[in-house]
Amino acid sequence: MFKERSYRGWVQSDDLVSFEVKERETDLFILAGRVLEKQARESILSNRADIELYIKKHPDFYDALDPILPADKAPDIINFMCDASWKAGVGPMASVAGAVAEFVGRDLSAFSNEIVVENGGDIFIRSAKKRIVGIYAGDNSPFTGKIAIEVGPSENGIGVCTSSGTVSHSLSFGRADAALIISDNTALADAVATLAGNAVKSAADIEEGISLAKSVSGIRGVLIIAGDKMGSWGEIKLV
Repeated sequence: MFKERSYRGWVQSDDLVSFEVKERETDLFILAGRVLEKQARESILSNRADIELYIKKHPDFYDALDPILPADKAPDIINFMCDASWKAGVGPMASVAGAVAEFVGRDLSAFSNEIVVENGGDIFIRSAKKRIVGIYAGDNSPFTGKIAIEVGPSENGIGVCTSSGTVSHSLSFGRADAALIISDNTALADAVATLAGNAVKSAADIEEGISLAKSVSGIRGVLIIAGDKMGSWGEIKLV
């Protein structure tokens, strides 16, 4: 079952076309120079097959809440996720949405110079121009729909990932309405969003969440929202 993602209705782009591709639990919203639904679906199925087969052979990968080493000759996406989890100190599945977004984005970059892939709040952006990313922190948040961040051009792609303990269906041990991370590595951004979000039980913990996130090498920016409070660090340009 796909969770309704009403925030996708906010998207406006005068230079890219948008489309959605859904395969089982994977639900992607994509912006590109042209509709690439067939290519996106092929990429999703290929990457899902790699992950699902690996989990079948190594069920501990799915359940782990701490970093684990990949098996020899593991698929690229598994190595990518394990590397992110070691850097963030969380389980590898904490990075799966970001990893899929980036791998699909990389594949689609062969067909469009401008690519945005959103996977449940985890976004891979490859663009020659700046892009504006809206912040969704739940329907009751005073910040939802009121603020956004500007993401600069990136030839190789950049990840903007958000974890929530009050909105998302993903596992979180915290109560942050939004823990947003920017990194050149989308899987790492996803994993660190989980790390930071887990630390925030109330607005009083925002500083701790930011401190944890910025201690991880490769993180470019952090923004955390809890209730009516917000804090940020690094390359966060609010608009």
